[in-house]
Amino acid sequence: MNSVRRLNLTVALILCFASLQAADEKKKAAPKRPANPAMAKITDEPGLPRVLLIGDSISIGYTVPVRTLLKGEANVHRPLTNCGPTTRGLESIEEWLGDGKWDVIHFNWGLHDLKYMGPDGTNLVAPDSPGAAQQVPPAEYEANLNKLVDRLRQTNARLIWRSTTPVPEGADGRVVGDAAKYNQIAAKIMQKHGIPIDDQYTFAMKNLAKIQRPANVHFTPEGSQALAEEAVKAIRSALQK
Repeated sequence: MNSVRRLNLTVALILCFASLQAADEKKKAAPKRPANPAMAKITDEPGLPRVLLIGDSISIGYTVPVRTLLKGEANVHRPLTNCGPTTRGLESIEEWLGDGKWDVIHFNWGLHDLKYMGPDGTNLVAPDSPGAAQQVPPAEYEANLNKLVDRLRQTNARLIWRSTTPVPEGADGRVVGDAAKYNQIAAKIMQKHGIPIDDQYTFAMKNLAKIQRPANVHFTPEGSQALAEEAVKAIRSALQK
């Protein structure tokens, strides 16, 4: 190898090493995303009833306010994850329930079931795009939710169904009105088993402009606080029985 080629190779190696080192330093310097306090593990206060919240990011949003409102009244837990669609619920329900005794379980599935996915698994595609389909179509949702309710009833906890909150105009990958359709399916199941409904769909519909983000299924912090207050009403009612 002549001296010019050796020099070029040496320079290339130096530049490559410098690039890798810079990338590593950048990775180290990147600020860590703060942990979501909703996902904190809870140490039970002895003597208080145990409450489990099951749900997607809407429930994640109201978890901390519910804990705050029920401080000294109940130990409020949730799975340390987004509970997603009913298919994920069936896969993970045993893990989420664990071995402990639950006094109240406040639960929901829906927004992830009714969202549209692409044929290659792309998340939140336009509902009218080629090959788009709901992640869990209505008939499958009904079958899955029946199975989940049957399992939850085995816990002997007081169950509360939280209706699925609305899909607003402009929200990606979802169709306005589908939440109501899925809620009708869920209501039929809950009525069959005598499970009370925390009707946050109706509550949110009356207050969308105040509490929900524009063209987004998620809620503002004030909105999550309002949903938490609705959840706490239902939970306290169950605890008093």
